[in-house]
Amino acid sequence: MGMFSGKKGLITGVFNEKSIAWAIAELIMREGGECAFSYMPDKPDDARQKNLGRIQKLTEGLPNAKFLAPMDATKDEQIAEVMSRCEAELGKIDFLLHSIAFAPPEDLRGDTIATSREGFKVAMEISAYSLIALTNAARGVFNDGASVLTLTYFGGEKCVPGYNIMGVCKAALDSIVKYLAFDLGPRGIRVNALSAGPLQTISGRGAGVDQMLGLYEAMAPLGRNITHEEAGKCGAFLLSDMSSGVTAEILHLDAGYNAMGSPGRMVDQIKAAQQGA
Repeated sequence: MGMFSGKKGLITGVFNEKSIAWAIAELIMREGGECAFSYMPDKPDDARQKNLGRIQKLTEGLPNAKFLAPMDATKDEQIAEVMSRCEAELGKIDFLLHSIAFAPPEDLRGDTIATSREGFKVAMEISAYSLIALTNAARGVFNDGASVLTLTYFGGEKCVPGYNIMGVCKAALDSIVKYLAFDLGPRGIRVNALSAGPLQTISGRGAGVDQMLGLYEAMAPLGRNITHEEAGKCGAFLLSDMSSGVTAEILHLDAGYNAMGSPGRMVDQIKAAQQGA
């Protein structure tokens, strides 16, 4: 008996095998949970159906991977269709993983001060409001005591150069977590966020993960970066009954980086480099 035996839920935002959402879903399924998956619909002219193909490749042959459904998080009717299918095929659900974020590249790469009005709307709707939209649509499908988890980042709490408008979106997302936790608390439904350090993911590469990995390794108390396996374990914990008393929380999984107020070990490394020059 695994810790998710008898539990069923919806996983959103899996892009490929490096996605944090996939690391979490894999562990849930290994622990006996059943997962349905939503994915961004392919464009009508995309004969290769790349988005569908990627998730089919991951889930093929896994008995606890249930249906795959297209869902554009900006379309309420598509969200409603996925929730209706969850109820029809899974019954009431016990967990929901929100792993959805996007900003137009031209706005994400530019300085925050230069963010376009339209780019701000798009980024905020997809990266922050979508958590409200999904959770609201799932209210009638949730079992009492269900758990909701979203993925955030430290750039929503402090200014991280290069994270730009996405940091503003994550700040909004972090606040939404707390207000949804309050709204759903009377039913015992918990809402939390996992704030993971840099990992080699699609979104991570867009945020300049290669430069960040060295910084985190130098500054973090553990002196290293985190792993996908650790992200899977922390995410599964927050979606499981093991965290039954935890809600409105942002759990930092970053080897302690968020606690540092100074460059830490980096000072010694810089001094050593200067002495060797």
